[in-house]
Amino acid sequence: MTDDPLHSALLDARVPRYTSYPPANRFSADVGPNQSGDWLGAVATDAPISVYVHVPFCRRLCWFCACRTQGTTADAPLDRFLDHLDLEAAMVAARLPRDVTAGALHLGGGTPTILSPDRIARLSELLHGAFTFTNDAEISVEIDPVECDEARLSALAALGTTRASLGVQDFDPIVQAAIGREQSVAATRAVVDGARARGIESLNVDLVYGLPHQTEARIAATLETVLDLRPDRLALFGYAHVPWMARRQRMIPEDALPLPVERIALAARAREMLVAAGYREIGIDHFALPDDAMAHAAAAGTLRRNFQGYTTDRAPTLIGLGPSSISRYAEGFAQNAPATGAWQARIAEGMLGTVRGHALTRDERMTADIIERIMCDARVDLAAMAERHDQPLVPLLTLARAALADLPGVGTLEGEVLRVGRPAALRLVAAHFDPGFAPSANLYSQAS
Repeated sequence: MTDDPLHSALLDARVPRYTSYPPANRFSADVGPNQSGDWLGAVATDAPISVYVHVPFCRRLCWFCACRTQGTTADAPLDRFLDHLDLEAAMVAARLPRDVTAGALHLGGGTPTILSPDRIARLSELLHGAFTFTNDAEISVEIDPVECDEARLSALAALGTTRASLGVQDFDPIVQAAIGREQSVAATRAVVDGARARGIESLNVDLVYGLPHQTEARIAATLETVLDLRPDRLALFGYAHVPWMARRQRMIPEDALPLPVERIALAARAREMLVAAGYREIGIDHFALPDDAMAHAAAAGTLRRNFQGYTTDRAPTLIGLGPSSISRYAEGFAQNAPATGAWQARIAEGMLGTVRGHALTRDERMTADIIERIMCDARVDLAAMAERHDQPLVPLLTLARAALADLPGVGTLEGEVLRVGRPAALRLVAAHFDPGFAPSANLYSQAS
């Protein structure tokens, strides 16, 4: 046992991941297509926007995944999806001011590489027909190495892909069998080599700790293999077991899940290996080589947080396309209908896909800024925040002192600057500044 207050708190704490503020589970139907349409029309033209496309389909449904996805063995649903995506992109573009440009595109899912090469080409055509992309636009794509071949890699290169994000999770066959995701090292290496050979210069690998049957030895073996691939970035996510929200997780053998104390040890072992291999630790779950743009952004204090996690994308506006996707505007958030059929029905009727969201208040804008800086920089100048948002400083200092009192040793308050010295504490400290947070076993994932 340990008398470390943070270790004790991590054993049972459940808090938001704060990829947005407020978290998406607090969105409501008060925001609909009319409001999101108004927000589109008010987008500023002095900075490029970002575009996110959610491809909801998978050939296989991994049991650990809690994303909005659906399985398909046929190709007809993919064509219907692209038909409606074309309509949605055109509707969105028609509402944007004429001079708006796009500086980033991210294809997520689901499995974007479920699309065949000709469908990837069609996707590229419809997006470039709707939006004007800058010459240096960053284009990133999530790849399932099992669902990606040479022809798809060539199509992604033709799309202008600058970064590929490969899902690995864990290479151990026992762990893979327990989460319904078989994936060989050879298939993964082939995609890595093929992407690099086509000039896709930045590679990210996603790993997950806290999976069934994971041990320190097994996760270390996976990391040794991944480090041999030498990706530019890695994400080390903690598995969120929420079977009441993601029914497929009921296939996960709960008695094989690591205990909270074991989760902490798994994360610590992975971090130790990554740092020893020369990666910079960034925030709660990312790592990057020192010359990677994410490491530079972290050092410069320009790192951002969005629904994909940490990002170097500084665009003030994010346009989400496809079912369940979330848009971020200066005024607030707008989320599309989660189910593909419901999204398609709204688009076919000539409506934007928005079914819920959140309009930010003045107080919430400050809270969002504070939480983002805590999560990204592990520090926040509370005096500067109070001045920027024309709010009193004293309540912020009170919240900071309460966080440090509850979690002794995790940070300091030097004048008006709060510093958090331990990345594992960031979510817990951020929650102290969240007036809407209430501990709940059914809403949030484990903090460990």
